[in-house]
Amino acid sequence: MPSGWLRTSLRYLLIAMGAFVGLSILLVLVFRFVPVFGSMVMVERKVSSWFDGDNLAIEQQWEPWSRLSDNAKVAVMAGEDQRFPDHWGFDVSQIKRSITSWSDGGDLRGASTLSQQTARNLFLWTGRSWIRKGLEAWFTLLLEALWPKQRILEVYLNIAEWDTGVFGLEAAAQHYFGTSAANLSVSQASRLAAILPNPRGWSASRPSAHVQQRSAWIQRQMRNLGGIDFLQRLD
Repeated sequence: MPSGWLRTSLRYLLIAMGAFVGLSILLVLVFRFVPVFGSMVMVERKVSSWFDGDNLAIEQQWEPWSRLSDNAKVAVMAGEDQRFPDHWGFDVSQIKRSITSWSDGGDLRGASTLSQQTARNLFLWTGRSWIRKGLEAWFTLLLEALWPKQRILEVYLNIAEWDTGVFGLEAAAQHYFGTSAANLSVSQASRLAAILPNPRGWSASRPSAHVQQRSAWIQRQMRNLGGIDFLQRLD
């Protein structure tokens, strides 16, 4: 009797795992081609506002690659993930540095690549847990295997959070500068990239001294990477 129950449980577990794998692959394949008008982080923010007695308005408008500022594309890579064109979803050297810093008594610094951030924002929830980390790694591998780098960055720029209720580059450009995502200058793009680590606490239009310093650093990194010519590395 116990062995029969065990076999049945194992069979259902394998069926559930197979269904999850198949569904996640299907979702990633679908989003490779169709515009992304939402994300799990947007859903989480909306539901959380309901529990707080509010009704958060979500601002987001999909813009294709051709209507996203090249300055913003390079600025985000310069600020968040300079090895993005070369890695397979995980920046091993950055992970090693983060672990070394932590083992020496420092804070455990984030080492998330743009691929990981896209996977997390699109499919998962915020917060820290080993379950979420495992799912993040799985979806990151799927994105890297099934999407070109350009598509990963395109989706990231369209779903990244830039302020409370403000998601995507078009909404952020309008919100902070009254312009479109296509027309962002180097200065504007670098300030938007500068606030990504803390988008609900920092402002791109009223930058603190820290944001200004980070923006200046990002502009230097953009020049060091070769400016918009760096985008050719995504081909």
